[in-house]
Amino acid sequence: MVGCGGNARAPVEDRNARPAPAPRVQALQSQRSYRVQPGDTLYSIAFRYGFDYRRVAAANGIPAPYTIYVGQQLLLREGALPAAPAAPGKPAAPARAAKPATQSPPSSAPKSAPKSAPRAAPPAASAATAPPAAVYTGQKVTAWRWPTSGKVMRRYSGSVHKGIDIGGKRGDPVVAVAAGKVVYAGTGIVGLGELVIVKHNEEYLSAYAHNDALLVSEGQVVRAGESIARKGSSGTDSVKLHFEIRREGKPIDPLRLLPRR
Repeated sequence: MVGCGGNARAPVEDRNARPAPAPRVQALQSQRSYRVQPGDTLYSIAFRYGFDYRRVAAANGIPAPYTIYVGQQLLLREGALPAAPAAPGKPAAPARAAKPATQSPPSSAPKSAPKSAPRAAPPAASAATAPPAAVYTGQKVTAWRWPTSGKVMRRYSGSVHKGIDIGGKRGDPVVAVAAGKVVYAGTGIVGLGELVIVKHNEEYLSAYAHNDALLVSEGQVVRAGESIARKGSSGTDSVKLHFEIRREGKPIDPLRLLPRR
């Protein structure tokens, strides 16, 4: 229904019809704030709304490692980036939304740690699983690899379809397209099912959706080609991998970076 100027009244076609609920994706354009839910990370929130996580953190005064709290209200806008940090060392696990001692979140970013520490994030992977010194990101990605076998069923089309869909068999391995750190693993983003997000460096993230099983946890460091999930149909009606690459928070066509095959 469109708005009308002056005193004209908008026609009513069906007084008994109940309006369909607005899909969550509409919030991308109209929502200016977000209340943190259990299981959220700053990375998953920024991914959901198409922002650079660093700029969302800057807009809300949240320093690394980007700890957020259940019930905290975040501004959905991009602030100015801080000065470039020093060369990264061993990465910390991404902070999931933690519930502080009180029921309400702090009114502003806390200047010091609360007396009752929030629920701990999942531990980082052990050195025996994936040695951080050998694979941790921060460096430029020089070679990308395909995340799974199978035919490309649907291509990237900008804001309409933000990645590619790759078919195949249920249980096919899904691998990291480059070395990185898992910054999200879960089902908190509607429509994507079992989702893994890997941070490769300050510029690039990759996302792997609709898996049947996740083989990694948040904070884990993975090598290029390491299995991170099993292909499936969670959150959709057919077996496929929905794969995205985000550059500074914005989706780009993965086929521009993946090797030809």
